[in-house]
Amino acid sequence: MNEGLPLAGAAAGRLADVWVYFSASPLLGLTATLLVYHAAFVAYRRTGFHPLANPVALAVIVLGSLLWATNTPYATYFEGAQFVHFLLGPATVALAVPLFDQLARLKRLWLPIAGALVVGTLAATVTAIGVGWALGASKATIASLAPKSVTAPVAMGISEQIGGLPTLTAVLVVCTGVLGAATARYLFDLLRIQDPTVRGFALGTAAHGIGTARAFQVSNEMGAFAGLAMGLCALFSAVALPLVAGWLLHWV
Repeated sequence: MNEGLPLAGAAAGRLADVWVYFSASPLLGLTATLLVYHAAFVAYRRTGFHPLANPVALAVIVLGSLLWATNTPYATYFEGAQFVHFLLGPATVALAVPLFDQLARLKRLWLPIAGALVVGTLAATVTAIGVGWALGASKATIASLAPKSVTAPVAMGISEQIGGLPTLTAVLVVCTGVLGAATARYLFDLLRIQDPTVRGFALGTAAHGIGTARAFQVSNEMGAFAGLAMGLCALFSAVALPLVAGWLLHWV
């Protein structure tokens, strides 16, 4: 039995050496992201795609815990994970494909869509600022809250422009998307909203990319209008939110 101890120690040493090499490699972030998300999606599927088991939320929790437990710097992780980040661009552009199938309906609904876009975007901003102010948040925190319903890259740019903290905004954007994807179905049912066009556009406006991903799991029609809402919301927000949020923050 004593002879096995040196062997076990040597194996542990080799394993530690492998970990040191692997943790310094850009492959760490990519491999960890793919494996953890795959495991989270398997769990999501086994729950019958229950919205509370959102794979994005599960993956973020697990990856954050792994980075903390192994004392791995985020910069090291992102060296590999940035490839997945790069794919967000092509994936967003690809949303135009299912939307093209809804082009005839889109032409008929352009006026209600434009109205819903303006009202939905401004309502999300005004309520976020109002809630932050009512709870006594600092001005920087309130500014970080303002673009929470916009897709992350645009939201972070808006946050920096109006005096917020882009990193805090990124966290709030993810939380908003996960919460929206998890609760939207129950809220729509409670309000007796059954039209997939309305459900999709509302989800894309309020919960950006994560909400859009959830909408596509329901139907292509719902996902197409969620993708449209996400894109239009980002475009409108980039122009209007700095003005509106800046004016509101002046009075906070």
